[in-house]
Order: sequence, then structure tokens, then C-alpha cells
Amino acid sequence: MSWKVTLACTRDEAELAGDAEVPGAVIVATEEDEAAGRWRLDAYLEDAPDEEALAALKALAPSARLDPAVERLEDQDWVTLSQAGLEPIREGRFVVHTPACPAEAPAGGRAFVIDAGRAFGTGHHETTAGCLAMLETLAADAERFERVADLGTGTGLLAFAALELWPDALVLATDIDPVAIEVAAENMVANGIDGVQLAVADGARDLPVAADTAFDLVIANILAGPLVAMAAEIAGVAGAGAAILLAGLLSTQADAVVAAYAVQGCSERRRLVRGDWTILLLRAPDVRVAADAAGGDRRGWETDGR
Repeated sequence: MSWKVTLACTRDEAELAGDAEVPGAVIVATEEDEAAGRWRLDAYLEDAPDEEALAALKALAPSARLDPAVERLEDQDWVTLSQAGLEPIREGRFVVHTPACPAEAPAGGRAFVIDAGRAFGTGHHETTAGCLAMLETLAADAERFERVADLGTGTGLLAFAALELWPDALVLATDIDPVAIEVAAENMVANGIDGVQLAVADGARDLPVAADTAFDLVIANILAGPLVAMAAEIAGVAGAGAAILLAGLLSTQADAVVAAYAVQGCSERRRLVRGDWTILLLRAPDVRVAADAAGGDRRGWETDGR
């Protein structure tokens, strides 16, 4: 037995719901009427939603005038239901699909199977798909990376894509949520991947690498607020001239994020707009900087020759 909670929402609320977390719930956003801008959120749960869960779901759609509709689903596979409508995502050489909607990659491409389950980053959100596109652009430009960090990895998808594009690189994927790391580990097995190092870490702090290790590609698909707050620490783990890929921010927030990283000496290289969302590619300064974990102070380090 499982349960479904449905509530009306706007497009903006539907987009943001992809980055929300309601314990025990898988949330699917569906467009009902493009002309009228009507969307809905369906939350699937194994157990009957309590008041706390309902309040958390209602907070995702403050525009809703009616209380959420709660429905008990008898003798149905709630995981399959939650994945209904999640069609495979095709982004360049990559195809991302759920177990319920299998798909094949194009010739020379790579398909990833990612459950729409307990962690974020299934590829169905415009920010995650946009990051895949930006990574492909870097590969098409013949850029090479030896050390890659995916901060806030969620399902592990972007780390997997980076390893596919740069198979000789050291790829580290971290998340503050231990459940996300468990999910990423499960996804590694499901996709036959064994070259990504996984670790629980608070942003760019406490990374399980030597203190003087710098990354030449740093990926952070999180949210605008945390990206701004983490500017010093992300710049601190980036090597001189490194590529920094930032996402999870609305286009209206992009300039503020760029400004926060400019304080750390980072410059904008490229931006990609997907719907209401912007994916940023920055360049770290030619002199490496390090951030003090407590105060975010910077001190100059010697260049690493890049």
C-alpha cells in the first residue's frame, strides 16, 4: 500500500520542487496546461503522510489555494508510479533514464539509469541537464582534467558523466547527506561504474584528500544561496585557472553568484540558459587561493603551472 499527495502549483514552484527534500517522499512535477501556466506536484509515499509531511509539501507550493489531495493507492507499485512521465533525457552523448523507462544511448554515447528516488539529480531538472551539456562542451573544446570534484553530488550523475568524458581523471563526489552517498553508491553499481570516489563532506570542507590537493574541475549543482556562501571554499579547492561549473540558480540570481566568485578572483567564461535557470562556467584565478574554513579568508598560493 502506498499514498499520493497532489497539489496545484506554478511553474516556478515546480522547478524549485526538484531541489526540495521531504523525507520519505518522491516528488514529480507535471505540466497540466502550458497556456495557463498550470502545474501540479505529485508526492508518492510508502506510508500515510503525517501533519509534518503535509506541511512540508504545502510549503513547496505557497500559491495553492486548496489543501493537498491525499489518495491511498492500493496494490500498486509506488516507485513505478512516481517515475511515470519521467521520460528519458537526451543530452548530447548522454541518455538518462529511470528503470521504468529504459532507453539506449546513441552510437558512442552513454546511458545512465538513475532512480527517481531518495537523492537529487536525476537529469530531469534543467540545471542537471544543463550541466551535462556544459561538460560536453568542455570535452568538445578538447579540455582535459586530471582532478574533478562534484560537490553536492546527489545521485552521482554529474560525477559519472565527468568520468565518462575524462576516464583517466580522479573523480571525487561528495554530499553533506549520507543518504545521497548511499544512493550514489547504488547508482555506481547499477551503471557498472567503479572509478568515482564517494565521501560525505560539508561542501568543500573536510574533503578526503590531501590539504594541498587542487582540482582542475569543480562542479557544484546546488542552489544560489549556498553557492554564494561557499564561494571562498570552492575557490579554495580549485587549482590555478581551474574550471568551476555552478548550477542550481535562477537566471535572476546569476549575476549575484558571479559577483561573489569575482571577489575570490574568479572570472566568468560562459553561461548557458535553460528555461528560467542559468548554468555558469567560471575560471579560477591564475594564482591559487585557499579559504579559511571558519572565516573565509584568502591567502595567495603559488601557481601550479597551468
